Amino acid sequence: MSCSTDERPIELTDILKRLKAAGSAEEFFAMLNVKYDPKVLSVCRLHILKRMGESVASEDYEDLPDRVIAARARATLQRAYDEFEHSSPLKQRVFKVLKDHDPERPVEPGAAFVSFDDIFAPIKLG
Repeated sequence: MSCSTDERPIELTDILKRLKAAGSAEEFFAMLNVKYDPKVLSVCRLHILKRMGESVASEDYEDLPDRVIAARARATLQRAYDEFEHSSPLKQRVFKVLKDHDPERPVEPGAAFVSFDDIFAPIKLG
């Protein structure tokens, strides 16, 4: 099952302002007319929006026409959604907490290791 508004054109008037005011992932998808599976969105909504936000933040939209802004934002949202449609948040590692605890990345010596000797060492007073 997929959700979408319909195949009507995107409402372009003040698109950037309206996107900034969006209150849910579903609003982004509806405004930009991007189809989605509610099951995917329920699991990955924050990751998709974070990935989209990173891309949008790296672009300069100053003085661009609304139609160009809408097209870029739509493409960015579609790409972000596609990344998570057949993957998982753990594989994509968008958020810092997931990046920092990547089992594929070796831990620097001493960075996250506390030896038993340190744990059970007598406490030195004074």
